[in-house]
Amino acid sequence: MSGGAWMFIWMMVALKVPIAALLWIVWWSSKAPEPQEEEPARIERHPARGPDHPRPRRGPRPPRRGPHAEPVPPPPSRVRAHAPALSRPQSLR
Repeated sequence: MSGGAWMFIWMMVALKVPIAALLWIVWWSSKAPEPQEEEPARIERHPARGPDHPRPRRGPRPPRRGPHAEPVPPPPSRVRAHAPALSRPQSLR
């Protein structure tokens, strides 16, 4: 047999594996589940509370600014840099 014939046979066999797996998955997912015994009903003494919120509550909101609110806080004081940090670039000669 030539190389092309062996390649054709190999591809026919190799491509059947994923098709068989797909058919098995469909069969497995569609079969009826096995019957299970029913559990006795549970009676809770306290009513169930809802689940906790996924995010904790934030703190109080900052005060709103507006015509009837407190004035805007003053800006922070300026900070000067030290002399070595203010070095100027050397001019080109």
